[in-house]
Amino acid sequence: MTPSRTYGTVLPGQDQEQQPLLRKPNRPWRWSRMLVDVNRDWADVVLLLCYIITGLLDSSSISIWGSFVSMQTGNTVYIGLGLAAPSESTRWIKSGTSLVSFCFGSFFFSRFHRYFSPARRWVLCASFLVQMLLMACAALILTFGPASTKDEVSWNVLVPIALIAFQSCGQAVTSRALKYNALTSVVLTSIYCDLFSDPLLFASPTQNAERNRRVAAPSLLLVGAILGGLFAHSSFGIAGALWTAVVLKLMAVISWFFWPADPSSESD
Repeated sequence: MTPSRTYGTVLPGQDQEQQPLLRKPNRPWRWSRMLVDVNRDWADVVLLLCYIITGLLDSSSISIWGSFVSMQTGNTVYIGLGLAAPSESTRWIKSGTSLVSFCFGSFFFSRFHRYFSPARRWVLCASFLVQMLLMACAALILTFGPASTKDEVSWNVLVPIALIAFQSCGQAVTSRALKYNALTSVVLTSIYCDLFSDPLLFASPTQNAERNRRVAAPSLLLVGAILGGLFAHSSFGIAGALWTAVVLKLMAVISWFFWPADPSSESD
């Protein structure tokens, strides 16, 4: 007996073009979704997550090495103090390594985003994946490499500093790519100034989203700094802080992968 209805099945000899419309055509879904821009709505949540990472890394690095790996204002001051009295401390050498690496990282990540489209999904995923891998390399050196003292200047100190500082500016570049210019995750002074200069400082949370971000940024960095300090004074040391930051960075990669697409960039 020949069935009168097929509901999506294809009878022998039936042309493919005559298939019922209820069956959806096979599309390269995964790859095509990587070629669209992400929707910037609520994307500031991921950028605010980066403030925890910054606090985590900077507080542990300043405790262990005496230099910052993200916020370069302090490093610039340390370089100036070191040049004034170079024999008093090696801090200026580590700060200089961090600053130079940060500048090279800014050069790399900015051109990477600009060349391949700043807010494209695969670009954001790749950028944060590179950042994560650089931190993982630094964590491996600190976990399995030789131990070092706070004042020591050796490859197992300078290389991790360079790797972490190089990747940290990727977060700042992403804030530019998504047009949240204030959420660089490496600067707080301007945020404090803008926060307390805001004429709507005491408005309700639903009326001032920009104020909400300015409150959240230093608060989350403070949380990260507390965690970094705890790691620095524990047996885990800065390696533990780095592995934690690697996990957080992986969460950011996954977030960008599943983030809603910008409707204006989607194509049929």
